[in-house]
Amino acid sequence: MWVQIKSAPNKMIADMWKDFFEGEGIPTRILPDSEKLEISELVPYKIYVSQERIHVVEEVLRKL
Repeated sequence: MWVQIKSAPNKMIADMWKDFFEGEGIPTRILPDSEKLEISELVPYKIYVSQERIHVVEEVLRKL
């Protein structure tokens, strides 16, 4: 199961979070946060991580 951990104002920032979490060994997905089915670089995105790794994400974010 996937849990939303962060949101990002655009795809570039979402990709940066995804790269950061995956660099720490945390499986990550990003999905557009739009009620429209439009996928664009400018729509907000949600960042999801595996529920089994949520404790690792919290620890990593605490260190930032």
